[in-house]
Amino acid sequence: MKKNIVLFVLFILPIVAYLFFASGVNSFTKLPVITPKTADFGNWESLDEKKISLDGKVTILGFSGTELLKNRGNFFNLNQKIYQRYHDFKDLQFVVICPIGTENDAKKVIDALAAFTDVSQWHFLFTSPQEINTYYDQLKLVGKLDENLGTPNVYIIDKERNLRGRKLVKDYKEGYNTFHPAELSNEMLDDFKVILYEYRAALKKNNNASRKI
Repeated sequence: MKKNIVLFVLFILPIVAYLFFASGVNSFTKLPVITPKTADFGNWESLDEKKISLDGKVTILGFSGTELLKNRGNFFNLNQKIYQRYHDFKDLQFVVICPIGTENDAKKVIDALAAFTDVSQWHFLFTSPQEINTYYDQLKLVGKLDENLGTPNVYIIDKERNLRGRKLVKDYKEGYNTFHPAELSNEMLDDFKVILYEYRAALKKNNNASRKI
């Protein structure tokens, strides 16, 4: 009897575990493209005065709207659940598009985060309301910006500027709601891991594994 138990633990249980995890929504293979080849940013001013581009970066993209300070808790949720865990990957950036005039509010948010986080990969960009609407429209999303030009959702954009998510009818996901920590810890974290897996697998295949994504 004991021998049978040992054999089950050593051989059968690992197979059952593999089949269980392999049956997941994404199965760590490839996260679908929602919108291909999104536009890059314009020559918009950034809070840290750096030129920010989507090219060659995995980007977590957000739209703050004019109520940036009121919704600052959303940024803290995202920071705690995703950013702090993965910000050491050099090919990752978190970019928030903000209306011109909210620079001081963005500075307050980044200063608050800097008290306990390396914020070098947080970037706030500023442009006009018209350009924000134009940029958001070309993402071709189901969700819309609110009357303040913001949304609690953030979006995953890969190094080739493709917006990624889930396309299944019963599980469609184009963005992740930062107001809900559980959504960040579950759906977003799962999907983000798939993106990381893709790039790590590609690096391994090309015999070029490194600390970068």
